[in-house]
This record gives sequence, structure tokens and C-alpha cells, in this order.
Amino acid sequence: MLIARLIADPAQNGIGLQARLDAAMDALAKRGMPVAMAHMLDHAGDVLQLALPEGDAGALGQTLEELFAPCDLLISDADIATPHLFVSDMDSTMIGQECIDELADYAGIKLQIAEITERAMQGELDFVSALNERVALLAGLGESEITRCLDERIRPMEGARALVQTLKSKGCKTVLVTGGFHHFADPVAETLGFDLVVANRLEVVDGKLTGGLAGPITDSGVKRATLIEELSKLGDGAIALATGDGANDIPMLEAAHYGIAYHAKPKAKLAANGIIDCGNLTSVLKLLGIPSSEWSGA
Repeated sequence: MLIARLIADPAQNGIGLQARLDAAMDALAKRGMPVAMAHMLDHAGDVLQLALPEGDAGALGQTLEELFAPCDLLISDADIATPHLFVSDMDSTMIGQECIDELADYAGIKLQIAEITERAMQGELDFVSALNERVALLAGLGESEITRCLDERIRPMEGARALVQTLKSKGCKTVLVTGGFHHFADPVAETLGFDLVVANRLEVVDGKLTGGLAGPITDSGVKRATLIEELSKLGDGAIALATGDGANDIPMLEAAHYGIAYHAKPKAKLAANGIIDCGNLTSVLKLLGIPSSEWSGA
């Protein structure tokens, strides 16, 4: 069985939702994946749910994206339920910025560092090497500039607090796991309400960044391992949700029951079974089937 939930513009390019649904059902039938049921969720009127007795999730997602893009989408091989664990990336997912790029602006080298960040997110560079290279360029920057950057530049992504707080109200454990830094992740997690933070730590001596890191590096493997470890603590049958946007998030997205790529890079989208391409983070709640009357922290 395959379940797909979809949020799309009711009249994309002048083509109504029903016409695109009819085209999708025809295309899927031709690929040997007939749709057994299609209906709007009662408690979320803009969420379309499709049920297929069998088929390939990748082919289903490709077909739906082709006909409904841009859209928000989640595909599952079982009934979609509220997760017991939520693990998320931070930069460009829970917040609207890349912290290291914004911090670099205070050192006058934002463009130089942002180019490396973008290539790492696209999967063109090794994450650890790219991280070390960027951190080294920040040597000598005052630690006080981090506080300025937080106050002046860093803002939560729209819907981030509602997503975290609503999932927590449903008994879900929430973990912020980032290739960024505790200097940023700790206050962001406190603002949004995350239970746990896993991040890198900038080395500071005499109030200035040394250009190095203190302690082990949080990379894609650590993100995946964190999800698996936290999920194992919750026992058999526990369901994990993960959100991220870059190549460094791929192993975590693949390990989750619901791996949702949020306005993501192409490689991350291909690895995920969910995408948010047009809405904000509250679209995740809609796709999970949580009615807006039950949202918290909005």
C-alpha cells in the first residue's frame, strides 16, 4: 500500500485541481499503479490524499511532482501518523539563514564563505573539509560578534515554532541536529522549544575565534546516528520525522519514516519521501493530518 498526501495550488497555471488529479490518476494507471481512493482530508481541506494498493514510491512521487509542482507532498508505505521523534536540521530549515554565512559578514568575507556553503549544501564538496575551511577563515573574529549576529540576523523560519510546539504537545521528542554551531543552535532551540541539541562547537580563546573547532564534528553520519539512537530509545513501533534542506541531511532523511526536504537542494529532494516546495513549516503538520485547531505556538 502507498499513501500520498499533497498540498497544491487549486488552479496552477489555470488548470484546476480536479483536472490535474484526473491526469495523475490516468498517468499512474498507465504505469501499473491504479489509485484506489482519492479524497480531501476532512479536517484539512487543502490536503489531498491518494491511496494505491501497490506501486513504487519513487515513481508515484515523480508523477505527482510533474503534474502538481510546486507542491507539498508526503508519501508513505503505511498509514500516516503523528511521529514519536522529530529530528531537524537548523540552517535554512528551522531558521531562514545560514549562520556561518551571516557571521562571516561581520568579518567582511560573507561572499567567500557563502560560496563554499552553497557548494557543500549541493553535495559538491566534502562537508567536513568545507566546514574546517570556512571556520578557519573566521580566525580572530570576536566572540561578541556571534551575539550581534544572533540579535541582528537570525530569525526562525515561518511555522517553525508551531511545528515544534505542536509535535511536543502530541508527545513527540524533538531534536535539533546541525552542522552549525552551539553558539547559534542553543538559543534557537530554546526559542523554538527543542528538547535536545547536537551541534559543533567553535573554539574560543581570550574572547576570539581561533579558527578551529572544539570537540567532534557533527556531520551527516552524526545526524543519521542521532536519529537512529533517539528512535531506539522510544521502543518498537516508534515513528521518526526528519526535516532538512541540504546534501548533509540526506542520510538522516533516508533513515526517517518521514524524511521531508524543506525548500531543498535537488539531491536532498531526491533522497526524501516528502517535500515542502510551496508552503511553510506548518505544511508538515497538515501533511501529518494534524488539524490547525490543535496547533500550538503559532
